[in-house]
Amino acid sequence: MEARRLAILCSHLNPPGPNPTRDLTLRVSDCSSGSSGDDGKVESSNLQNDCVFCKIVRGESPCLKLYEDDMCLCILDTNPLSNGHSLIIPKLHYPTLEETPPSVVAAMCSKVPLISNAIVKATESDSFNLLVNNGAAAGQVIFHTHLHIIPRKEHDCLWTSESLRRHTLKLDKEASQLVSRVRQQLCSLPEEQLVQPS
Repeated sequence: MEARRLAILCSHLNPPGPNPTRDLTLRVSDCSSGSSGDDGKVESSNLQNDCVFCKIVRGESPCLKLYEDDMCLCILDTNPLSNGHSLIIPKLHYPTLEETPPSVVAAMCSKVPLISNAIVKATESDSFNLLVNNGAAAGQVIFHTHLHIIPRKEHDCLWTSESLRRHTLKLDKEASQLVSRVRQQLCSLPEEQLVQPS
């Protein structure tokens, strides 16, 4: 089952796109496609040419488009986990969620209620999962930020983890230390990253 999920996720392939406000090179380990130079860097323009999502945005690769605006695009996944499995992708290339500007993440997330409601109704589903695989260890195989909307029906048994027994969080020293470490990381961020737009 896990191999099937990985194969499905692999179907999305790697993407880039022009973004004048960020460094135009990526480390080879950040993206699995593109040609690298002697310095171990991959030119963003080379990655863009090999990026399936960027090709879709440019109209060079086919897709089944559900929604589009100036910031993002929603398409049907070509290897869905369920009927109606869709992807919201930004029109510019950002390899990971950390590298995606908050305004782009906000634009993508603001479309979730509208798009997911339409998908759930059209597929006669009961609900949906909203999923981001961020980083290789989390199952990201296309290093172009994207959100999965996965329609669900009761008892579809899509995730094996749903059958795992959950454990109650122990409010102990270990949990308190974790909270302290996370807060310390947040405090070390520049103030502009912590301020919420009004």
